[in-house]
Amino acid sequence: MDNNLIQYIDDHREELLALGNTLFACPELGFKEFKTAEHLKKWLSQYGIKVEKEFDITGFSVSIGEGSPHIGILAELDAIPTPGHPFADPETGAAHACGHSTQLVIAVGALTALKETMKDLLGKVTVYFTPAEEFTDMEYRKSLVKEGKIRCCSGKQNMLAEHLFDDADVILHFHAMNSTGYRFSVGSVLSGFIYKKITFHGKASHAAALPDKGINALNECTLFLNAVNMLRETFRDEDVVRFHGMIAYGGNTVNSIPDKVIYECYVRSVNPDVVIDLNRRVTNAAECCAAAIGGSVTVEDTPGYLPFHQDETLNKVVYEHMLAFAEPDEILHGEMSPAAGDVGDVCMFKPVIQFGYSGFEGAIHGKDFAIRDPEEVYIVPAKLLASIVADLLEHPEKVEEVKKNYVPHMTYEEYMNYLNG
Repeated sequence: MDNNLIQYIDDHREELLALGNTLFACPELGFKEFKTAEHLKKWLSQYGIKVEKEFDITGFSVSIGEGSPHIGILAELDAIPTPGHPFADPETGAAHACGHSTQLVIAVGALTALKETMKDLLGKVTVYFTPAEEFTDMEYRKSLVKEGKIRCCSGKQNMLAEHLFDDADVILHFHAMNSTGYRFSVGSVLSGFIYKKITFHGKASHAAALPDKGINALNECTLFLNAVNMLRETFRDEDVVRFHGMIAYGGNTVNSIPDKVIYECYVRSVNPDVVIDLNRRVTNAAECCAAAIGGSVTVEDTPGYLPFHQDETLNKVVYEHMLAFAEPDEILHGEMSPAAGDVGDVCMFKPVIQFGYSGFEGAIHGKDFAIRDPEEVYIVPAKLLASIVADLLEHPEKVEEVKKNYVPHMTYEEYMNYLNG
């Protein structure tokens, strides 16, 4: 552990906490993070760190140093709709109930410490400020795709399509943890998912006088939900399967037979084969249940995120540095999480890790999500990240070992085919 790095972050503690308060109170949805990006650019400019690239409407990257090894850092800009949260935007309902704003502070804290204390920096460090990790606000995103402003519905998917990570040797990421009693997590596995929009079509008619003349789309949907619930007993625990959704549109008026019902849902698992198989079975259930009532259905599948499996060799380095800040029994290993992130797509092409950090209270994505311990949320993870990066820069043989052991999981052509359905 580099004492100069640690001391620098301690000396700038109040600055970092103030930035954290500013960003936490500035929640914006994906591909709309304009104010957040400006706050960061202004803050970084104080340290002579200029924007290297801008991409995907609000995303941008900054770098220090040059050459190899090239260490990439991911930090996410967006918030998630959480109406009722104390810091929710009154117009959009967006709030940083996912903790993404804290990633931004950790990243800039580590980056400025590296820049100011490692004057003879050997290698390059790039922070990718990535938009739109949360898979939400889909109609807006699809309109951006239609207009040609983006190619995919998530930030990192676009960045992969644009080859923005090609020069990076390894990539480091970090995310808020649920309140589990642990201080850090290492080696967790995230699920992959497919987003489905299922539109049941019926026939409108007077609900009281002429119900026999109608075809009830809500009944189609109700039968479908019962059919899918009967599939749940086939889910294997080791596959960490989740099927969940909501009725986004349920009809025009109580006095008419609903002629259209829209159900949106995710099919999730840590096993990509299970995602594909369950997705097929859910589609079959929708088609058969609609036909049973006399209606029809339209199913739109949008590729979500691929399962995230972390790089084991790189995580050994991460764990060594965690032990400088936490006892072994304070570190959670190998959690199999039903949550997902587009970092899973990045691991198809690059060795990636994502460590978890604590200091929060309430439920992630809940209106009670809050920062309980700013030191644990901002300062300790910034020190940990800076220490990991410094170690990789000072010992390039560790990066070479990671690269030697890593095998890409997809070709670029396969990935683009996947994104295109």
